Amino acid sequence: MWRACQRTSVWQVEAFSMTGVLALQGDFAEHVRVLEALGEKATLVRLPADLAKVERLIIPGGESTTIGKLLEQSGLLTAIKKRAKAGMPIWGTCAGAIVLAKHIEGGRADQKSLGLLDITARRNAYGRQQESFETSIMIPTISKKKIAVAFIRAPILTRPGKAVKVLATRGKEIIAVQQGDLLATTFHPEIPGSKQFHYYFLNMGSH
Repeated sequence: MWRACQRTSVWQVEAFSMTGVLALQGDFAEHVRVLEALGEKATLVRLPADLAKVERLIIPGGESTTIGKLLEQSGLLTAIKKRAKAGMPIWGTCAGAIVLAKHIEGGRADQKSLGLLDITARRNAYGRQQESFETSIMIPTISKKKIAVAFIRAPILTRPGKAVKVLATRGKEIIAVQQGDLLATTFHPEIPGSKQFHYYFLNMGSH
C-alpha cells in the first residue's frame, strides 16, 4: 500500500511498495526515472525471482515479438500470468499493451503474449519510426491537465470486451484502456517525462 498527494505543481509520494519494471528489452529506464521522481521504489524485473519482490509491474515499449520471446525464455510468461490472476496491477505501454492483449493483428504466428487483456492490438498502426510524434492529450479520468505523450510505432486497440473500460481515444482510435487492475496505453508518457499516468497506476489496487 502507498499514499500519494499533489501539492501545487510538485508531486509528493510516500512509497510503501515496490514497483517492478520489466527490463528484458525496450525503454524500461525511462519508466524507472519517472517512478523515482514520484518517490516510488522501483526495481528491474528480469527473472521470476525479481517479480516475486514487487507488488505491481510495468511492461515498457520496445519490440513486442522480442519481449514475448524473452518472457517465455525467462520463465516470466507463466509467472506474470499467475500474479495477474492473483490481482497484481500491470500496465503495458505501446509494445507492452500488445504483450497484454488477448488478440494481436499483424503479429507473427509464433508470437507470445500474456493474453490477459480482452482487447485486440494492431501492431505498428501509426506507421514507421520516422512517423512517430509527440503530442498532449486530455484524459479527465487521469488528470485535469493535458498529458504530454509520445506515439512511437504505436499500436491501435480495437474490439474491447465488456469488462474493458476505454479511458481515452484519439479521433475514433482507442489509445488507453483499463480492465480491472490491468492498464494499457498505446503511447509513452514516460518519454516526455509525464507523471500523471504513473501516479494513476500507483493508485490502482490500493483501495
